[in-house]
Order: sequence, then structure tokens, then C-alpha cells
Amino acid sequence: MPKSGVKSMGQKAAENHIAAVREAGGPFVTAADRTRMPMLFSDPNLPGNPIIYANESFLTLTGYDREEVLGQSSDFLMGPETDPDARTQIEASFSGGFYDGHAEIRYYRKNRSTFWAVVFNGPVLDARGDVTHHFVSFLDVTGRREEERHLRLLLNELNHRTQNTLATVQAIALQTLHGVADDSAVELFESRILALSEAHRLLGKENWEGAGLREVITSILEPFGLNDGRHDRFSLDGENVRLRPKTALTFAMVFQELATNAAKYGALINGTGHVHIAWHVELGAQGRLQLHWRESGGPPVRPPSHKGFGSQLIERGLAKELKGEVSLDYGAAGVACHIDMPLPREDRRRESYG
Repeated sequence: MPKSGVKSMGQKAAENHIAAVREAGGPFVTAADRTRMPMLFSDPNLPGNPIIYANESFLTLTGYDREEVLGQSSDFLMGPETDPDARTQIEASFSGGFYDGHAEIRYYRKNRSTFWAVVFNGPVLDARGDVTHHFVSFLDVTGRREEERHLRLLLNELNHRTQNTLATVQAIALQTLHGVADDSAVELFESRILALSEAHRLLGKENWEGAGLREVITSILEPFGLNDGRHDRFSLDGENVRLRPKTALTFAMVFQELATNAAKYGALINGTGHVHIAWHVELGAQGRLQLHWRESGGPPVRPPSHKGFGSQLIERGLAKELKGEVSLDYGAAGVACHIDMPLPREDRRRESYG
């Protein structure tokens, strides 16, 4: 907050300097007068690098009068909740470099209300290459941030209602199936609903922008003993490939079916079985995800006499929803599943995962 009272020598010098610059009709001042972008100029050759010019757009944005601004340090709009790292970077840019405005910074108006702005700061050089001034421009993003906050609230509410809806579906189905279907069928249906709910929860955390493949695997396999310190039931080998929401939901259901089958008939039915899951991305014009699920150490496996819903979901679901190819091998040593599917360019961002 600028202090009122007797003007300092620096402020008087700044006002006299900018008056001379305006009278001379400097090109930067002339351009700044006409732009709607809030803008400041400071003089690094005066003590404290004071502000020597503020255009009308800046005064309108901040609520200050011009005489309250001139002579102030360029960081006088910052306050207790301003990111200290951003402050440090901007201050460093006054040493002669540029600040490219990646960060959105919280500032304070005269009435202490806040606004958010993307800031651009750079030097003005004379013919000899010496820094004569610094210009600082502000792109007000307060409205956009408020819209994003509102959208996040709506999305959180939608996620909450989706979870409630899935819980209601589960309760209705359990009541409907009670006494009609056997316990194993009811349990299987319930596990599928829970897997779907967990996938929605994961995506909700990421504002439905996507989810990591490793995160999907971890969340779905947790109830089957993943990360259980007593048993080494699973091993995962692959980077946290980012998946779109539709892909993440499909994979959640696929891993639920594979794990359920392993718990009923395969490697997870005893204390010695193991499941190894490995995947990698083949880059190129048409990138592809290669994923292998391989069971070992369980009882001898026999091919099923008919394909149930789970097998159809794995084979047909991936083929239909994700244009992938799936091969299921019921070898005596254990079930093996290989998934080969295209990975759109926007899904190829990989996050390092130790």
C-alpha cells in the first residue's frame, strides 16, 4: 500500500522524469497511452527502480490515482498471498532479462481486493544497448480464473452425484437380486460397480482430463492384494502413460475382469501365484500401447467352455471402444493377455514413475 504524505526525492524525480518523457512524446509512452492493457514503466537508473509511468488501464485495474503510483517500487501491488517464487523471478528480470509471463500472480488493488494477472516484463534499450527503462504489462485473468473455479465446483458436484448414483444402482441391484441370483453373481456385479465407481473417482480428481495408466491399475488391483506387504502378488513394469477418460474407464473394467478371473480360477486363488503386468509405448506416426498381463504360480489353467461377460468385455470392449486387439491365452502355466491398441498423440505424454 503506497504511503501518503510528503513525497520522497525519488518520487519527485520520477514524476519530473516521466513528465519530460511524455512531453517529448516517447514512442513507448505514446503506445502505452493508447493500449487497453495495463502497463507500467520504471527507471532502473534511479534509486529503487521507481515507477515513472502508469497508463489509464493500469489505474482503472488497480484503483490507484497516478500520483499514488509514481515513485513506487514495481512490486507494490504484491501482498501476503503473492507467490514468493514469482516475486523473486520478476525481481531478477529487472537485472536486464525478460520475464515471459508463465505464472499467474495474485495482486492487490487499493481497496485490498485481489486480482490475478499474467505479467510480462522486459528492458527498453537505447541505441548503445543500455537499459533506459523497464516496461511491465499485465494481462488480467481474474475473470477466467473465476470461471475455472466455478467449473471446478460444478464438476465436483457432478462427481459427487455420479458416485451417489452408482451407489444407488448398487443398492437397487443388490435388493433386486437378493434371493433371485446366487451369491457369486451378486458379488461379481457388485465388484464391477465398485470398479466403475473407482475409475470415476480417479478421473474426478483430475477434472476428467484423464488418468495415468499406472494409477488406474493400482486403484483397481488394490482390493486384490496389490501393495499388500504380506504377499508379493503383483509386479508392475511401465511408465505412467496418460490416458483419456474413455480409455481409462475401459482399462479399469478390463483389469477388474482379469483380476476377478485370477482370484476365482488363476494365480490369485492360492498363496503362491503371481501376476506380472508390463507395458510400453511404441512411438511413431501411429503410436501403439503394448500391454501384457501374465499369470504364474497358480493352479493349472483350462480354457473356459464358453465365453462369459468378462471375456467378451476384454476382447470385444477394447476392440470396439478403443480399436485395440486383444489375445487371451489360457495356457497351463497361467492366463496371459496381450493388448495392442493405438495411442493417440495426445495420450503419449508419459510421467516418470519410480
